[in-house]
Amino acid sequence: MRAGRLTAMGAAFAAGLVSFAEFASAQGAADAPPGMRLNASEALLDQMASEKSDTPAKPNPVAPDPDTEGEHDPVVVELYTSQGCSSCPPADALLKELTDRDDVIALALHVDYWDYLGWKDPFGKPEFSARQKSYAIAAGERTVYTPQMIIAGREALIGPQEAALDTAIARESDAHPEVDLKITGEGDHYEIALSPVDKLETPAMVQLVRYKPSATVDILRGENAGRTVTYKNIVTSLTGIAEWDGRAPVTLSVDLDGDAPAVVIVQESRPSKNGPLPGPILAAGQLD
Repeated sequence: MRAGRLTAMGAAFAAGLVSFAEFASAQGAADAPPGMRLNASEALLDQMASEKSDTPAKPNPVAPDPDTEGEHDPVVVELYTSQGCSSCPPADALLKELTDRDDVIALALHVDYWDYLGWKDPFGKPEFSARQKSYAIAAGERTVYTPQMIIAGREALIGPQEAALDTAIARESDAHPEVDLKITGEGDHYEIALSPVDKLETPAMVQLVRYKPSATVDILRGENAGRTVTYKNIVTSLTGIAEWDGRAPVTLSVDLDGDAPAVVIVQESRPSKNGPLPGPILAAGQLD
């Protein structure tokens, strides 16, 4: 079941900035009661299991066209998950598979609203919860669910819907690129060159994401008590580093601290009385 096409203004950038978290809270995107959220996820899993039994063969991911491969930036997939959510491990496993794909930047953003149920997710951050709530506001929803995947800032899927995810990724990969992104450099210094394919109608925010490649956790309490789960591409920070008008080429310099891998994301930014709101992700790339 698709959570909905994100055709509204988008999510408030919750990259550790209080104003964005306050925005999400003020708009009333309340967390669902734990039972409601869990039942929704279990119902989706039951539905997918039924659909799978009725289908003779699982659709394969759409392979990139060799004539056009490399012309489009990787598609960003954000997974909102928690170690305290019993329905999340299948989605965590699916994201783990995505990390092996060159056409995808897979990022796990752990939320903190399950922490009170007996197990505090050490990777959970309130700013990631606020970002997910902002996506819900953009979609006209008042409730957030885990697990949830956001594809390219445009489309939301609840639960580990592998076939629907492959289709969404293929659709985004085939989309006409709006921004030409070139990354040069190595070590701790990089140059990020941005050029609009056509002048953008709205400005964009350039964001820097740092993440932990892998961690295996023994979960001792909560709904996943007794499980050992390996998580991949665990986001540790998401920070806005520059605003861009999207009309003229620009080159940004980025200096990295530490050895954690880094990703740059260029996301449409639209004005509102509560601060800039992001739209679709226009470009993304790995700093390596």
